[in-house]
Amino acid sequence: MTFDLDFLLKLGVALFLGLLIGVDRQLKHKPLGVKTSMVISVASCLITIVSIQSVPRFSMPSGTNMDAMRLAAQIVSGVGFLGAGVILRRSNDVISGLTTASMVWAASGLGIAVGAGFYFEAVSATLLIILAINVFPLILRWLGPSSLRQRDLSLKIVVLEHGDLDVVFKQIKHLDMQVKRVKVKDVENGQKKLEMLITAPEDTYTTDIYSSLKHVDHIASVEVESR
Repeated sequence: MTFDLDFLLKLGVALFLGLLIGVDRQLKHKPLGVKTSMVISVASCLITIVSIQSVPRFSMPSGTNMDAMRLAAQIVSGVGFLGAGVILRRSNDVISGLTTASMVWAASGLGIAVGAGFYFEAVSATLLIILAINVFPLILRWLGPSSLRQRDLSLKIVVLEHGDLDVVFKQIKHLDMQVKRVKVKDVENGQKKLEMLITAPEDTYTTDIYSSLKHVDHIASVEVESR
């Protein structure tokens, strides 16, 4: 009976910690939701418990060379498949989903910790993970250098045949933006296409950038994408 209560307590704690991780991702509309994180955490906890309890149950009276955490060790590598599934490479070469993938890995780690009986450590780690995702970045943006308060934008601009590319770059500089990477190529009818990666202040609206560049002379089309 004592073992049953301890077993249910561990699964309950793992479920709750997985819930906290899932709620954080759900509120941000990320691929890892509440159900997924809870299942990962509870399943990791269960496998850890089974791994630990199998040693005394299946050991020979003369002794054993069984590793109590052998099954649990496979969770870390096995859950990597789930993490890889939420990492996306978008058309503008941006890699997204790394934080969500790390949360998948963290949910399994919390389940392992609870299954091994490290309640305080698991709860502490959960709180620190949530702080690391939500609070610390805000503090860094507030106290850190100005570069932390900027965001990357992808620009695609088509300039007419007789358009001056320097005018476009001057307008970008006027908007307090910096060009990090630029690619120029010829398109049909003598037009030129600029593909740029720029940095802009966080409080700059994407629509304002679009409107400002759209009104520059000899620009045929503008495409702005947040990264």
